[in-house]
Amino acid sequence: MEKSKIRNFCIIAHIDHGKSTLADRFLELTRTVSEREMKAQLLDMMDLERERGITIKLQPATMAYQYKNETFILNLIDTPGHVDFNYEVSRSLAAVEGALLLVDATQGIQAQTLTNLYLALDQGLEIIPVINKIDLPMANVEKVKREIINLIGCKDEDILAISAKTGQGIEAVLQRVIDKVSPPKDNYSDFRALIFDAVFNEYKGVINYIRVFDGEIRAGQTIYLNATGMESEVLEVGIFTPNLKKENVLQSGQIGYVISGIKEIDQCKVGDTIFLKNHPVNLPALAGYKDVKPMVFASFFTDGGDKHNQLRNALEKLKLNDASLVYEPEHSLALGSGFRCGFLGLLHLDIIQERLTREYDLQLVVTVPSVAYKVTSRGDVLSFGKNFSKDQILNDKQVLISNPAQWPDPTRIEMVEEPMVRAEIVTPQKFLGAIMQLAQDRHGVYLGTDYLDSLNDYEENRVVLKYELPLSGVIVDFYDQLKSISSGYASFNYEFIRYQAADIVRLMIYIAEEPVEALSIMVYREAAHREGKRIVEKLKTVIPKQLFVIKVQAILGGKIVASEKISALRKDVTAKLYGGDVTRKMKLLNKQKEGKKRMAQFGKVKLPQSAYLALLKKD
Repeated sequence: MEKSKIRNFCIIAHIDHGKSTLADRFLELTRTVSEREMKAQLLDMMDLERERGITIKLQPATMAYQYKNETFILNLIDTPGHVDFNYEVSRSLAAVEGALLLVDATQGIQAQTLTNLYLALDQGLEIIPVINKIDLPMANVEKVKREIINLIGCKDEDILAISAKTGQGIEAVLQRVIDKVSPPKDNYSDFRALIFDAVFNEYKGVINYIRVFDGEIRAGQTIYLNATGMESEVLEVGIFTPNLKKENVLQSGQIGYVISGIKEIDQCKVGDTIFLKNHPVNLPALAGYKDVKPMVFASFFTDGGDKHNQLRNALEKLKLNDASLVYEPEHSLALGSGFRCGFLGLLHLDIIQERLTREYDLQLVVTVPSVAYKVTSRGDVLSFGKNFSKDQILNDKQVLISNPAQWPDPTRIEMVEEPMVRAEIVTPQKFLGAIMQLAQDRHGVYLGTDYLDSLNDYEENRVVLKYELPLSGVIVDFYDQLKSISSGYASFNYEFIRYQAADIVRLMIYIAEEPVEALSIMVYREAAHREGKRIVEKLKTVIPKQLFVIKVQAILGGKIVASEKISALRKDVTAKLYGGDVTRKMKLLNKQKEGKKRMAQFGKVKLPQSAYLALLKKD
């Protein structure tokens, strides 16, 4: 196939704006999939994707299309739209020359659309604006056109209006792709390819999804993976139709797959460059590769101890297809044995939790999500005296800590840094004040405001608020609060930008003057009193009474910042008396009082599981 007849493109869209439906129409129009095989959201392979209207795992497809008496090969990559998969999206964009900017005619531009659009512009892609769902009664095509024109500076005639559901205008989109998107170009004669995704197959091993930038590849050759240094013989190459279709060779400009003898998905990093063995030393790797680290952490426990091995096996199987999922064993006094898991973000966490519940029939207890702090030692990491995994140790002086139980002695800490994100909130202007107050309450730093349209109507005018926020302020309930105060109209997107110094401390919880490690938390120093008060008040309601007074305390660096007392159970020791001198009564009461003092001094409180769950469980 001549390179001049190849067009590589993807679709940029917010969740539920019709990306997968549009891909279905493309497959139908080009007769890539027969009517018998066709079903709704064909490229969404998981039931979970169809139900939620989101694309979790990207899926490519190669289509042949007749235009002006010539056959063109159109390679579509149906990418995830959510921020958690931002890096995967960026690598997919690096594999193509053009992108369809798909916007819902009833909702207009949303936050995730903006983020992925900026990624596409950074890659220098040709942007083709498309307005979808024009068949709906609520569609406001003219308003959405103004938003797109203000955003990317295009002309009115550059914007296509379609209905992916009915098929209206679909052919014009494919023709615009052929006319506007440039064909792939060669830079080198030697083979280079980009891995933009990888999946594990039980029979074939790891299947690498690749874009060939230079040269060609065929079965029998030996490949070299730049990031991991792996070498392996190529067993099969082919294209996506969208099922795997074996080919003899993949040439420069094509998108396809490579199967080699690699059995572990960890060895095939998204964004890595594939060379042939003994390639020229001066042949450069493709730019943009980075090692993706989890940003959000939570612990998973089963509802019964006998299911621990079942949970381990389920995580192992999910890990086969998801290299970004990390986990390690963890033990909790209350919840028993479980796993501390790391995720790309909250949606990633929810998807893994949902899949464990559905596909493996596990009833899970999930702790409140937390972030990983970068802690710098005054000496070296060994001076912390804690057991850290190799993934946590960044260098001789720095570790990543997401579990309060691993927090070192404050005197040995030189600096603590927290992850910061750049957030974009798209909202009608009338909710501006309340949303700015929410961001400020979460330690947000205001960066600016952009206007999507230039209407005089204050109620309808939509704006983009830009903030820098600590990730810890975003991951628990920020999105729910945002939807609540904006009556559901605001959309939100964020991306990690850097680690920044912060005054983070560990707040210890003491019950009956004994420290309870499992209940300790990491907080801002200024919020220690507020959080401590919330925890001790909650514990007061869930810890059962004993025969002695129980002190519940939140302690920061030896200082009590919040305290509550749980009164003792009362037993009437004078009930057996039937008259006589009052001194007999007082003698019994004093004896009881002394006994309670001794119990308070030496008595132990066994916390019920409900007490731990009240604080640890994710609502």
